[in-house]
Amino acid sequence: MVFHVAKWGCDRNPGAESAPFLTIQKAAAIAQPGDTVCVHAGVYREWVNPANGGTAEHRIVYESAGDGEVVITGAEPVANWTDEGDGVWRAEVPNTLFTYRNPYKELVYGDWLFGELTGNHLGDVYLNGKGLYERQSLDEVRHPTPWAQAKYPEDSLLCWYCESDDNKVTLWANFGGANPNENLAEITVRPFVFWPEKTGRDYITVRGFTLKQAATQWAPPTALQEGLIGPHWSKGWIIENNKISDSKCSGVSLGKDISTGDNEWSNLKFKFGTQREQEVIFRALHNNWHKDHIGSHIVRYNEISECEQAGIVGHLGCVFSEIYGNRIFNNHHKQTYHGAEVAGIKLHASIDVEIHDNIFYSNYRAVWFDWQAQGTHLYRNVMMDSQSEDLFIEVCHGPCMVDHNLFLSKMNFRNVAQGCAFAHNLFAGRMVINPDRGRQTPYHFPHETAVAGWTIVMGGDDRFYNNIFLRDDDQNNEPVPMGFFEHLPLKPRTAEEEEAEKKAKMDGLPTKNNAMLYPVGLGSYRDYPGPEDKFWEKPFGPGMREAHLPSHIAGNLYLNNAVPTPWEKNATVTDEVGIEYECCNREGKVKIKITAPDAIRGKSPDVITTDLLGKTYHAEMKFENPDGTPYRFGRDFFGNSRPEKDVTPGPFELGEGESFEFVL
Repeated sequence: MVFHVAKWGCDRNPGAESAPFLTIQKAAAIAQPGDTVCVHAGVYREWVNPANGGTAEHRIVYESAGDGEVVITGAEPVANWTDEGDGVWRAEVPNTLFTYRNPYKELVYGDWLFGELTGNHLGDVYLNGKGLYERQSLDEVRHPTPWAQAKYPEDSLLCWYCESDDNKVTLWANFGGANPNENLAEITVRPFVFWPEKTGRDYITVRGFTLKQAATQWAPPTALQEGLIGPHWSKGWIIENNKISDSKCSGVSLGKDISTGDNEWSNLKFKFGTQREQEVIFRALHNNWHKDHIGSHIVRYNEISECEQAGIVGHLGCVFSEIYGNRIFNNHHKQTYHGAEVAGIKLHASIDVEIHDNIFYSNYRAVWFDWQAQGTHLYRNVMMDSQSEDLFIEVCHGPCMVDHNLFLSKMNFRNVAQGCAFAHNLFAGRMVINPDRGRQTPYHFPHETAVAGWTIVMGGDDRFYNNIFLRDDDQNNEPVPMGFFEHLPLKPRTAEEEEAEKKAKMDGLPTKNNAMLYPVGLGSYRDYPGPEDKFWEKPFGPGMREAHLPSHIAGNLYLNNAVPTPWEKNATVTDEVGIEYECCNREGKVKIKITAPDAIRGKSPDVITTDLLGKTYHAEMKFENPDGTPYRFGRDFFGNSRPEKDVTPGPFELGEGESFEFVL
């Protein structure tokens, strides 16, 4: 059955095309497997809370009718603002406007939220769709100064402040000279836009909507992971062709439910956060965390932006999912609060998750895999203008496969893991490496959620084959110290401050918090053993637990004198720049030009395969596709075939006589 929803409808109608419902929720309350909810153009101010799920054969589909933009928003307009002078306006709204919780009383709160920036409420204020910045006093609204931490500091001059009592919320806002009574002024009042309140609502498709403005709560891996939209501990959702924006915390949540724990580290004040996260995993296994019940979602062809924690977040519930074809940008750009869960995509336990063909730009960081990135495959993505790094992999044992990506930010990779393989990538920024023996994290049986073992991260066990490293303008060959959550440009520090950085600041950070930032290349592996050094075959000694695992590095190309590791085989180092690129960070486009194809073509000896990559040390698992089939990287970024021998390193295979200039 097809139910129609239109702004001229009525919820007492039958939902026919000629007699549609007025609200999407009316259809969501009655839709059954096989039904479609067709929503016609207009602005729908509601929380869509599906009562039922579909089946693998008969999904429930929510889709735009195609007759104009369909906006579903968690915000309500506010009129009757009073001009208080100095560009400041005041409005009062009754608490009856908030049916789930009052987002102007509730603060952003939870595990791994950093404490130096506090006092952020879950609500937000908007002028003509643009979010304002919350300030901590009325005086800061009357006399605003740019928020220096913000990606776009000039935007922070539009700001707001609130006070709440038992009856009402009073808002003061500086709209930068605009009259809110002559423009669209809105505030977020609902926690979700498209989210089932109950778990187990499987096989739902959401397509073609503009979904925006939700008062979501901080979503660490040890709490209920709220999102503007998400399946809420279900299976088989498809979220496609939507514009998703302006979540206070996370846009799309593929994460865990509340039953496995909810901020027990912060709330109960005993046991460490790492132990709490370990408990969450075993509780989840006791609560149907299995491929038959959870995960296997598809998130594709969406625009995801303006979410202050993460564009996509997920712990446990993201397993066996596929994320592709999305544009993910401007996430965590206000930075009025900060924590250990911010990225374009932040996933814990990304078992057999595939992330490919996405564009990431102007995020705080692009992708962060944390714990249990096993069977994870990251490929054919473009990442640029990350304020921190493009890719962060933390306390995972692999196998995690990273190939045919363009890493174009100043810092490309932060490695606090092991068992990762990198092939045919273009690295144009620097790297940080920092093993972590202070935490024990699990690894799993191949292509399952069942835990196979548990151990520390020793570092190493990595593979780098057929990559291109394009050095930046920094010609310093020596590493420099860098804090665990510090980003470029580095701030000057005294010797005392550098020493303080070496101490663990909070649970979940390495015991030696002071990482090392290396120049472009693989000089970071110079003190790591090569593949021939199989130390585990030697008699056990007291230094065994302090040893790094051997890594495999061969066939890489180092342009502009990028730095190889001293023991690499088949490395090619040249002073040729060879590749020019120009990023348009506001539009998320990059222009690539190969200026010296002869310096690049055919410089790597072999096609990369599963047999070459071998097995990871701890998980003893092959690098292979989620369905168990082997990798063979015989095609490039565009799908062009590679020769059997003497292949081109980097993402693009270069044939003879071709033009090597294109826009992505």
